[in-house]
Amino acid sequence: MKDSFFALTSRMKYISRWGLMRNTRTENIAEHSLETAIITHLLCELRNRRFGGSVDVSKAVLTAVYHDVPEIITGDLPTPVKYYDPEIKSAYKRVEEAAAEKLEDSLPEDLRPAYAPLLRESADPEIAALVKAADKLSALIKCIEERRSGNEDFAEAERSTLAAVRAMNLKEAEVFLDEFLPAYGLTLDEQTK
Repeated sequence: MKDSFFALTSRMKYISRWGLMRNTRTENIAEHSLETAIITHLLCELRNRRFGGSVDVSKAVLTAVYHDVPEIITGDLPTPVKYYDPEIKSAYKRVEEAAAEKLEDSLPEDLRPAYAPLLRESADPEIAALVKAADKLSALIKCIEERRSGNEDFAEAERSTLAAVRAMNLKEAEVFLDEFLPAYGLTLDEQTK
């Protein structure tokens, strides 16, 4: 239906993540996208302020906000399935593109140029890398939270996600791991001291 884009995006709260895992607390793509956007903002600020970059922070944060919107239509395909082999990965990319087109069609014609690029992976490789790192860091945080809640089902996911973040070789992600990630293992009282 035309003009249903924003009603559709409101449905992000109904799409659960980590479908193959037992969760102590369900996470949806709306909350994950917000956390990814917040981390993206930090990674961009680190790049620009500490490492001499000039990334467009607003564009990167908007890209992060919308990075999982096509999952409103596709659902969240778990990473082990999505990346099982090149054929599945390629097929899923086509499904994501079809979902992005359907979402784009739900916008008024005059607004499509503003939103269409946000429904796809950024054409800017610098932004794409920072959003991908933030996405992985958000997943790592979920793994830590689950494990701290006694759910050892996330122990291997935590190890492999941390390894994936380190393999990105992004200075900004390393700063996050060193300076900011340790606080996620603290209680509220410890965090606010």
